[in-house]
Amino acid sequence: MSTDPARPDVDAARADYEALVAQGMKLDLTRGKPSAAQLDLATPMLSLLGPDHYRAADGTDTRNYQGIQGLPEIREIFADTLQVPVGQLIAFGNGSLELMHDTVVNALLNAMPGSPKRWIEEERVAFLAPVPGYDRHFALCERLGVELIPVAMTDDGPDMDEVERLVAGDAAIKGIWCVPKYSNPTGAVYSDEVVKRLATMTTAAPDFRIMWDNAYAVHTLTEEPAPLADILALATEAGHADRVFVFGSTSKITLAGAGVAFLGASEANVKWWLALAGKRTIGPDKTNHLRHALFLRDAAGVADHMRKHREIIGPKFAVLERILTEEFADTPGVSWSTPKGGYFVTLTVPDGCASEIVKLAKEAGIALTPAGATHPYGKDPRDAIIRLAPTFPVLDEVEKAMAGVAVCVKLAIAQRGA
Repeated sequence: MSTDPARPDVDAARADYEALVAQGMKLDLTRGKPSAAQLDLATPMLSLLGPDHYRAADGTDTRNYQGIQGLPEIREIFADTLQVPVGQLIAFGNGSLELMHDTVVNALLNAMPGSPKRWIEEERVAFLAPVPGYDRHFALCERLGVELIPVAMTDDGPDMDEVERLVAGDAAIKGIWCVPKYSNPTGAVYSDEVVKRLATMTTAAPDFRIMWDNAYAVHTLTEEPAPLADILALATEAGHADRVFVFGSTSKITLAGAGVAFLGASEANVKWWLALAGKRTIGPDKTNHLRHALFLRDAAGVADHMRKHREIIGPKFAVLERILTEEFADTPGVSWSTPKGGYFVTLTVPDGCASEIVKLAKEAGIALTPAGATHPYGKDPRDAIIRLAPTFPVLDEVEKAMAGVAVCVKLAIAQRGA
């Protein structure tokens, strides 16, 4: 007979896990996708344009070429939301990720405003990567050979003491990735101080760029959205107008597979970007732009539409909070974010446990984002972070999945201590 006092907990945890596996579940909490119910909210948009309704407000035939900057109507709706003047905002294709990709590729191959040369001619190009952060930002850089340097995220944004130290001392650091509002995956909102320091800090690289991915600008889970300082205005005021690229999209507002993406920047950056874009495309889908403008109408229409989203996904986040609180409120080493917006919850477990929890969940039929995905090169040095994405499954599946995740967490912790 074992005299280890932790042993009964291990046996109980294993019994619970075996019962979980026996259920034969097939559930998915991997990616922040809108659910079918959320997509249904925008389905009426598909029938808005009849055979005779294809002209923009200025009479432009949206079916034809021209208009590479995108339809003015849709840019006007999102200009205030993204904090970019209409004339400096581009409306393009479906996804903001492709705009980020093109921007980095363009910078590698074509000298930007303020760049002494093309980035590809530099001996080394690096971006700062706040962690935990967005895996697709990291994958983009990894694919293009851009080095990633982790910096810690806080509740107010990246650790600015570390950011300022790094960018002031290394001219190879050309940029930083930022999800400033309801950040992926922690839900953090950048404080006014952090935004101002980013906009005004001294950088060794004259062509340093802030990649401001404001993906969740209107995705609040509360009645009052969180405020966010205007980084483009602050940078311009500080004499760094060319420092900022702002990105956003309607992908989690209307139709994820048929949305509108936006890029905002200084006049010089916009001119540079459009000149290069014109070499690979005649222009974006302005008919889709018109459809969106008619459906959303204005900023108030966007807010009303997002209220409907909140009614669908809010209860799912509440389920995560309830189960995690019930199961782990007093468990050392286990904590989680309680976001006020966005699409994710960050679960922190004791060091060395995240990979095992994901593995156990997979064997029980629950798909989780791989441990380490929130860090550059897929390597979380503590192996302690798991990103949870509750939006896609229906509510009862979220509850079942989270109950299962709790079982896996308990078993991993028990086995580690046994």
